[in-house]
Amino acid sequence: MIFKRTVAKLRAQDWVAIAIELLIVIIGVFVGIQAANWNQARVERLQTERMLSELQPGLEHFIGFFDTAKPYYATTRAYADNAFAGWRGDPGVSNEQFVISAYQASQVYGLEINAVNWARIFGGDQVRSIDDPDIRRGLASLMSVDFADVGPAAVRTRYREQVRKVIPEDIQDLIRDRCGDRPIPGRPLLAHLPATCDLDLAPDRWAEAAAALRAHPDLVGELRWHLAAVATFLFNMGKIDQRTRNLSNGIRKLEG
Repeated sequence: MIFKRTVAKLRAQDWVAIAIELLIVIIGVFVGIQAANWNQARVERLQTERMLSELQPGLEHFIGFFDTAKPYYATTRAYADNAFAGWRGDPGVSNEQFVISAYQASQVYGLEINAVNWARIFGGDQVRSIDDPDIRRGLASLMSVDFADVGPAAVRTRYREQVRKVIPEDIQDLIRDRCGDRPIPGRPLLAHLPATCDLDLAPDRWAEAAAALRAHPDLVGELRWHLAAVATFLFNMGKIDQRTRNLSNGIRKLEG
């Protein structure tokens, strides 16, 4: 209709009316484009808010891991101290506790995460669409983290490998079954390690296993290296822990 009216006015040389008609068309196109842009921005903002909300449970899982990793490695350190005493021949450490401690000191607990998928979920465009600058920086900072530093591989040292070559497999099976990682009620992906372990096994079996361990004094040095790896793991974890808590708190305030 507008096109037909415009042609008619051109024939009548009604330039004022033509200008008004064109202005109406231009304004209509402009308003339509602006409305589409506003709607697209609103949709993207809602998507980002939804993704941040969906991200929060993952952050809470990270924090849960950090909270349980600290006591877990405090427990393995206590076992390591007992193992050192066993290698020194300390009479206060029985053969049973020496062997159990040498094994439990090798237990590891890491955060399983696919960093590639993590970065893919919140790509650069998603990060840039976040209005809050603190959350934007916090998420970008967390995305730059190398999660391999707090993965199980970071603490799977030569000690873990070598000590398990020496301790008889039936004893290892028994320790794992009775005193291995235990899931935390209501949080099946998290675990704790029992601080004590007493097993019913003939004394001569413990004596044989303890003698086998003492025949490998090189394991003492390997255990020291293992503890150094755990210390590095905990240091790296502390930095990621703080970033995660800051981001989680920021999202919670945004939602509240």
